[in-house]
Order: sequence, then C-alpha cells, then structure tokens
Amino acid sequence: MTMSKTPTTPTADAPAARRRSSTTDIALIAGFAALISACAYIGAIPAGGSGVPITLQTFGVMLAGCVLGAVRGFLAVSLYLLLGVLGLPVFAEHSSGLGVFSGPSAGYLYAFPIAAALAGFLVKYVARERRTRAIWVFACSITASILVIHPMGIAGMKLYFDVSWHEALTYDTPFWLGDILKTALVALVAAEVFRAFPWMQRVDR
Repeated sequence: MTMSKTPTTPTADAPAARRRSSTTDIALIAGFAALISACAYIGAIPAGGSGVPITLQTFGVMLAGCVLGAVRGFLAVSLYLLLGVLGLPVFAEHSSGLGVFSGPSAGYLYAFPIAAALAGFLVKYVARERRTRAIWVFACSITASILVIHPMGIAGMKLYFDVSWHEALTYDTPFWLGDILKTALVALVAAEVFRAFPWMQRVDR
C-alpha cells in the first residue's frame, strides 16, 4: 500500500514572507525617519552668513540611503520631511511647517530624498558586495552629496538671497568639512551594519 504525501512548495509561505518583509520595511523606514529627526536636533551650529545651521541631519539622511537602499531610503527621508510639514519640530533649530521650504535651507531639504535614493542606488550597483568596506560606502555617499545636496543647496540660497552663484557658493563652503566628516561616519556605520546583518545585502533594495 502506497501513501501519497501532499508536497509542500515554497510558494505556500510566500504571503507570510511578504508580510514579514513589508512589516520590516515599514519599521526600518519609520525608524530612520526618527533617526533623521533626532540628528536635526544635534549641533545646529550657525554657518557663515547663510543662516543655515550645521547639524547631523545629513548624516541621518545619507545613512538611510546607504543602508536602506534607494526606495526605502527615499521613503524614510520623505516621511521625515512630511512630519516637519505636518508641524512636528523635526527640522533644524526645532522648526517645522511649509515655511521652511521657502527659506534659505529649502534647497537642502528638497535634495535630501533624492540624495538618499542616489546613495542607495550607488551602494547597490557600484559598491555591490564591497559595501562591507567603508571606503566604498564613503565613495557612494560623497558622490550623492556632491551631485545633489550641495548643488541644490547652493541653488536654493541663490534664489532666497538673490545673490550671484559665486556668493551662494561661498555660503555653502563652510558645510564641506563637516560633510566629509559625516560621510566618513556614515561609511563606518553602514559597513558595520552590512557586516553584522548580512541579510541586509540580500533583500530587494
């Protein structure tokens, strides 16, 4: 007498796996949005004559992009900006509201989700399996910062202050040293995260 056994297939667990993945994604996006909010509170050192303070904000933004990837990094930063728009004092110097998006720091704020997405894209497609090495994460993060955050920040200050491009560039210059230091910290932290949690490298980023 032969007994038939009902085969089990990987697809049987697919819905549960997708639910777990979605829950993890939501938790990561919310967690990094909270991290960026906390980073915006730290420092707030006035820089030059622009009125835009130096904070750890960009550290949180770029870490979100490098660790979470392009899509989730973009969503985490966008959620952070949405919280500020809704009135939570999550921007630099405990500010909030739509008015911040027409102030001297507006260009930087608009740049944040785009820069996070680009950093995540570069980590996935350029650093790839080398993302456990800080130098590669640093290269991806600083590239996104140079291509997105600084140009859009300069453009925002030019429009707000109605000055020349050169003068707007001088407003941005004081941020470069801090940006390099924060990028180095992003690279060290992200590389450690990928070494400690290898599954972060295998998920769809």
